[in-house]
Amino acid sequence: MRIAVAGTGYVGLVAGVCFAYMGHDVTCVDIDVKKVEMLRNGIPPIFEADLEEYMKKCSELGRIHYTTDYRSAYKNADVIFIGVGTPEMPDGSANLSYVRETARQIAESVVHDCLVVVKSTVPVGTNDMVEKFIKEYNKSGAEIEVASNPEFLSQGSAVHDTLHAPRIVIGTESEKAERILRDIYAPFNLPIVSVSRRSAEMIKYACNDFLALKISYMNDIANLCELVGADITDVAKGMSYDKRIGADYLNAGIGYGGSCFPKDTKALRFLAKQHGYTLRTVDSAVGVNTDQKTVLFKKASKRFDSFKGVKTAVLGLTFKPNTDDLREAPSLDNISLLLDSGADITAFDPVGTANFKKSIPEGSVSNGSIRFADSAQEALDGAQVCFIFTEWKEIRSIEPERFARLMKTPIVYDGRNIYDIKKMKNAGVEYYSIGR
Repeated sequence: MRIAVAGTGYVGLVAGVCFAYMGHDVTCVDIDVKKVEMLRNGIPPIFEADLEEYMKKCSELGRIHYTTDYRSAYKNADVIFIGVGTPEMPDGSANLSYVRETARQIAESVVHDCLVVVKSTVPVGTNDMVEKFIKEYNKSGAEIEVASNPEFLSQGSAVHDTLHAPRIVIGTESEKAERILRDIYAPFNLPIVSVSRRSAEMIKYACNDFLALKISYMNDIANLCELVGADITDVAKGMSYDKRIGADYLNAGIGYGGSCFPKDTKALRFLAKQHGYTLRTVDSAVGVNTDQKTVLFKKASKRFDSFKGVKTAVLGLTFKPNTDDLREAPSLDNISLLLDSGADITAFDPVGTANFKKSIPEGSVSNGSIRFADSAQEALDGAQVCFIFTEWKEIRSIEPERFARLMKTPIVYDGRNIYDIKKMKNAGVEYYSIGR
């Protein structure tokens, strides 16, 4: 099937590559000339495990193409997937301007019957708006239907999650649209949940917000564990055996980040308020996560009278391992606070440094300074305190003894509960974690 994908970001590019890998002829569309040139040269604009390898395979098979010429791409497509960004607005609502612009371009380009599928995360009712918008702008007489097909990907494992998803959710308003989407996904051989468009849109938000709730709940319990002398690791282990709860998303830490949970919790909360309803559970999750992001800095501030001139190691910048995404990453909040307090920071991240420099460049900043190391060892060398914000394997593999050997004063604040408390103590490390 001839498929066009609008947008070559996290959602659109991964979807396009996976469709091509499964045998479809795919054209990925983007307005960014430099990005399209990178893609044509086999270079993904985002860091995502296995993505470059699959791009290469699809290019060799001649199944994937990249272009800025949206008119020709949409004109010849049987199905057009919209995978553009829906960033957060200041009031918490989703910015749908890119979706509207793409819908307009599709409407003005399409000359024969086709199906438009919204894969971007959008508020309930957006598919209805897109269909109305397309019908208003399309003058060709072509029959254009709109369907919903939300993505459920974790950054760092997006390709695997697409090819081995527990289910595919499709939202349609006709048997024809449902049949087309089933045909597209037939080679994937995955369970398909077929519902209405509005239900599909809500499933996406309900899933992400539930996981955000679960994370915030565990962080809330972790904070209480510290006060009463319990260990959140033991508590999570005991909870994990309960099938009603499950073992995933029980790890306490310094909160969630990334492009999904922060944005989607606020968007659903905004949608509820538009309809005169308050999502009290989601409100609480947002509040807990906001406070949790800086819990390490607050702990350290009790230990240090001042960070002025304190040589500080930071390990991990991205919001999670195996991605270069720093959106809503706890490192941003904590490093800003440390710099305002006069800390001299040396930071290390395997892939996130370039993106981080766009937010906070190297050199003197505010009252402190920041530079970036090529290794964890370089960052730790001579440090008086260390903060761990991301559990990269390069960081997890550091032996407790190395902190004691490399640091001037081995004081470690671990936001991901990587290390065993006893082993750190036996190595001579003053160690602080979350909920233990």
